[in-house]
Amino acid sequence: MNEDADLFNYYMEIGAIEFAGVDEHGEIIFSITESAENTAPELYKAHADFVDNALIDLYNKDLISIEYNENLEATITLTEQAKKIIIDKGIMPLDEK
Repeated sequence: MNEDADLFNYYMEIGAIEFAGVDEHGEIIFSITESAENTAPELYKAHADFVDNALIDLYNKDLISIEYNENLEATITLTEQAKKIIIDKGIMPLDEK
């Protein structure tokens, strides 16, 4: 096996990655688990950075808006185009499509 496959298998074994479902094209989808923050912090950080950068890019393209309440809790509103992009990038969970 190559290094990527070995690393993927390792993450599966320790529960940092899990099977999430199958998309409409028959592609298998995996997700990063919450336990990855402790069991595979490098994977968790890389994923968080990927999501953050994708959201910033969408914000810069005026495809999402962010509103804050009095407690400074953010609500993100996505355009339909933004929803398609984040689904294509694997950011939005399958059950939220």
